[in-house]
Order: sequence, then C-alpha cells, then structure tokens
Amino acid sequence: MSRICELTGKGRQVGHNVSHANNKTKRTFLPNLQNVTLLSDALERSIKLRVSTHGLRSVEHNGGLDNWLAKTSDDKLSLKARRLKRDVVKKRAAATAAA
Repeated sequence: MSRICELTGKGRQVGHNVSHANNKTKRTFLPNLQNVTLLSDALERSIKLRVSTHGLRSVEHNGGLDNWLAKTSDDKLSLKARRLKRDVVKKRAAATAAA
C-alpha cells in the first residue's frame, strides 16, 4: 500500500539525516496517514479513505467532505478524490433539478 494521502495526494519527501560531524545520509519523511471513514451528505454513504492528518483537518475546517471537495480545485486533488468530487457534483445537480 503506497503512502499517499487519498484526498490531497501528499506523499513522501526525501531528505538527509545530518550527524554532528555533518555526515549526510538519505532518509524519507512519510506523511502521517490515518484510516478514516468520512460521511458524504450528498452521496448519503460513508467513504473509507487513507488521509493525512493535515488533509483531515482541512476537511473538518471546511465543514465536511462535500464542502471540501467543492472548494478544492481539481489539480490539487488525487485521482480518487476527483472521482468522488464528480459523483458529489452529479448528486447535487440532480437534487437541485428535482427540487
């Protein structure tokens, strides 16, 4: 399983461990990923995702998964998040057309 946030696409970064003698060795910095279940009001179901804690805070700050997807541009989203956004937009359009 790759260590990439399914919402933001945030992945690993590469850097150095630096010793007291200034020796540098390669290392990786991994994002803090959590398995979460987010509720979608438009889709009326829960969605299991592997999300970074930064991405999870952003979702909560914007008032839920549907609002966060609507406010975020497609180029900042991962493939799975773009598919979710497309489904949410379709459901919202169908709901407004029916009302």
